[in-house]
This record gives sequence, C-alpha cells and structure tokens, in this order.
Amino acid sequence: MANFNIDAQALNTYDAIVVGSGISGGWSAKELTAKGLRTLVLERGRDVRHITDYPTTNMQPWEFEHRGQLTKDVKDANPIISKCYAFYEGTEQFFVKDAEHPYVQEKPFDWIRGYQVGGKSLMWARQTQRWSDFDFTGPARDGFAVDWPIRYADLAPWYSYVEKFAGITGNKDGLDTLPDGEFLTPHEWNCVETHFQKQIASKYKDRHVIMGRAAHLTSPKQIHYDQGRAQCQHRTICERGCPFGGYFSSNSSTIPWAAKTGKMTLRPNSVVHSIIYDEKKGRATGVRVIDANTKQMTEYYARLIFVNAAALNTNLILLNSISTRFPNGLGNDSGTLGKYVAFHNYRAGISGEYDGNLDMTTDGRRPNSPYIPRFRNVYKQETNFLRGYAAGFQAGRSSDTDQSGMGADLKQSLLNPKLGGWHVGSHMMGETIPKESNYVALDSSLKDPYGIPQLKIAIAYDDNDEKMIKDYQEQMTEMFQAAGFTNIRLRDDKRNPGLDIHEMGGVRMGKDPKTSMLNKWNQLHAVKNVFVTDGASMTSTSTQNPSLTYMAFSARSVDYAVKAMKKGLV
Repeated sequence: MANFNIDAQALNTYDAIVVGSGISGGWSAKELTAKGLRTLVLERGRDVRHITDYPTTNMQPWEFEHRGQLTKDVKDANPIISKCYAFYEGTEQFFVKDAEHPYVQEKPFDWIRGYQVGGKSLMWARQTQRWSDFDFTGPARDGFAVDWPIRYADLAPWYSYVEKFAGITGNKDGLDTLPDGEFLTPHEWNCVETHFQKQIASKYKDRHVIMGRAAHLTSPKQIHYDQGRAQCQHRTICERGCPFGGYFSSNSSTIPWAAKTGKMTLRPNSVVHSIIYDEKKGRATGVRVIDANTKQMTEYYARLIFVNAAALNTNLILLNSISTRFPNGLGNDSGTLGKYVAFHNYRAGISGEYDGNLDMTTDGRRPNSPYIPRFRNVYKQETNFLRGYAAGFQAGRSSDTDQSGMGADLKQSLLNPKLGGWHVGSHMMGETIPKESNYVALDSSLKDPYGIPQLKIAIAYDDNDEKMIKDYQEQMTEMFQAAGFTNIRLRDDKRNPGLDIHEMGGVRMGKDPKTSMLNKWNQLHAVKNVFVTDGASMTSTSTQNPSLTYMAFSARSVDYAVKAMKKGLV
C-alpha cells in the first residue's frame, strides 16, 4: 500500500504547475515548457480546442434560431452576464452563467467570466497598449497605493518579446505616454477619423488621436504561420473564436505551442481548491484540485507554481490556502491579500454627428478603432482628481434606407439604398485608485458547488471617479466641438464595477513585504516558489488595457523563476 501511494504521488508530480489557461496562464505554460519543464496546466472549465470548438464561428445571422439575439428566458436567468456587450446567441457557450458560479455582492459588482481552456482570451477586445513610466510611477507621485517595484525599462524587452509572438498591429506614434512596440501593419482610418485627428493635432499640443494597437495579424510573420495562424479576415465576430487564428488567443497560440513541446499536460475541469504549503520545507509543494465532474479531490505536486486564475479567482485561491504559518491566506504576512482591488471606469461616453464628407463612406470592416491616450495629469497635477483616462473613438456611416414598407415599395427601397450622415462616438477608460476599502474576501458561510467558500466582493466607485467622468465629458465635448461635430450627446450609464472586465489587484507587487504580496519578479515575498502574473498582481491600473502587460509579466517571471530554480533559490 505504501508503495502504491508513492507511485501515485510520483505520477502526480511535475516540474511546474500553472493554474489557469487564459492570457497569462497560456504564456506561463508556453515559457515553462519551452525551458524544458514538465508542466501541468489546470483549467477549471471545459476543454475548448482551436477551430473545432468554435461552433458558431461560420454561422450567418439567419442561421441562428433567434437571429443572434438572447431570448427573454436567457436574459431573465442571467441578469448579470446579459449586460456584457459580447454576450449574445453566438457566444453564450463561452460565458459563465450567473447561477452556476455564485458569489456575494457586498456592493453591486458585475463579475464577467469565461471558464474554459483559453479563458477570456477567446472573447477579449484585443486592445494591447504598452504601459509607460507615467503608469509605473503613478503611485509614487501621488501617494495612493504603493510604489511599483519596477519601471518601464524593466518590462520593455519583454513587451517586445511577447508582441513579436502574439502579433500586434499599430503605428509607431512616438508618444512618451504610450511607448511604441513591435508592430505589424496598422489598420486604416476612415475620412472622418482622419479629420478628427487633424483637428485635434492643430488645436492641442498634448492630445493625440492614434490608431488603436490590437492583437490582430494584419501582416503575419513566419512565427505566426508556424503557430498555424493566418491573416486576420476582418470578420469582426472575433468573440465567437477565430478559425484563422487572426487574433491572439491562448487557444490559437500559446497553449498549442506549449503542447508541441511534449512537456505540457492539460487538465480541464480542474477546480483548484488551494495551494499546499509544507511547514517543514517552508515552501509550497502543490495544489489541491476538485474534479468538476466527479467532485473528487486530488493533489498535484511541483517545484514551481504559477497562479494565473484571473484576478479575483487568484485572490480566492490564495485566501483559501490557509495553514498554521499562513492562517489568513498564503503569503499574507502583510495583511494586504484581497485588498486594494481596482478596475477601469467605462461609465461615460459621448456621441455626435458630422455633416461633412457626405460624398465618402467606409469600405469593409475593421476589428479596431482609433484611440486617444491619456492627456490629463501626465506631467503635472492639473485637475481636482488623481490620475487620468484614455478614450476610444470611432466614426461610421450607416444605411438610412426606409425598410418599413411592404411589397413593391419595400423592394424599391432596398434596391435603392441611401446613406445617412456620419455618426461619431467615444468612450472613456478611466484609472480607478486602489484603496483598502475596495476588497474581496471569503464568505464565512456560503459555499460554491465545489464546497469552496464563495467570494465576497466589496468594490465601488468614489468621488475621484465622479470628478474624472465630469472632466472626460467636458474635455471630449470641447474636442468634438473643435472638430465641427454637432448634436453632441453625453452618456453616463451608471454601470456597476466589473462590467469593464478589467479587475486588478489584491495580490499587489511592491518593494516592501510589509505592504505588498509580491516582489519585482511577481514572486510571493513569503513563499518563493509561488508566482502570480495575472491581474491580481497589479499595483495600480493605468489607463491602458492590461492584457499585454500580463503577457510580458508572465514571460519575464518564468525566465526568472526557472533560472532561480536551477540555482536552488526556489
């Protein structure tokens, strides 16, 4: 019997374990296997294989039973997830349903999740901007949150490394607030977007309108063909899964690349309960996993553990990993675990019309749009709120054909289509300030279907966010008027935090173990063989999208961890 147990433990022992297979987990798996480590990748959801498991990717609108719309029954059963812009009849299979994975809203919070191999990398919006030194020095300048333990120069080479492999389209714009990268051919502008860019450039020295930087293969290189991917087809139905691999996802890129090494074992339907901490050895030795189908618990062991479960679930796993040494969660000597969670503020928007260029229209589709980098409080504090906001921008022209008639009138109308005027719009992406009062914790009584404590979420906007919204609306109104746009309308949809799908923090990086969880290598200060490289590790949130930074953190951290392991340091 003893020999049997030894054999069982040996069979469940790997060099490294990665918890999660989304954007950061995929990168951790790719890098670990490339360095020769036998790596177990644990994914709590089902398997989703590239191409074969995208059931709606080639369906036309008329082929959907409900023409792509959600039924009332689906909406009623999923009041939270139904708010997400990407959730519709063609994507239902990739989103977590409200009742299946409950959580506690101590304050209103719309938690949008994708539990499957690839995670949310299948449904993300694919915007991939680098962060700059203005972002990594933000907390040090204004005193909110703790100082980052790194600067842009530490991450720059790793941004280049992941950009070349993932494939990022963009222009080299030469802005110090938004460093350039290793770009593929940029997407094209339409005439009204170009008009807006020129008007802003002529009236403001510190405001720029650039083409968005996005994870699409506009001009694939050999490294992308080697992954089995092809040029983006501009179908703009990316969230259904792309059979061409035209946009970056774990499913099309990092996970199959890791599998090709022969070093990866992928185990779907594996809900991680907690990380095992060995008091005598003074390090983590493995993870406890509940099979999602049988509800049986199994232990897996490894020398290195990367936690990439997505920000809030990473918090949950660490909080649930208790021992005599860590009674309040693994590595939680600072007492900061679960605290200082922040997100992006997408509440405000603006729209308008443009009367010019009526002899022009757009041609084709484009899975990207122009972008306005942060311009407030960059070089000095100039407003009554901290940090700043970026903004999206787009212009388009739609059909103005009357389709309300019947018979011959309708036929004539459809055969003689008319174009309406130009519509323009923008949305904000504001940086929220990490605060101790924005936290997640384990509920003391409620359990999920696997017997794990439910996550309790207490996150809200504050006065800084309200002031930022007001300023965005004022500044964008001024910029729209300067461009000659008319019929300007402002929007504040009062959405709950969470719907931005950019939750970050709770396991933040920092220089001081007394005020942070992770050091500059994304390594737990107190447990040297555990690394966190997803959104949970973020010290502040910047105004840029965070996914590219998670990728760069993952590659950089694996490089450090493997070298440290070979030196016997972890």
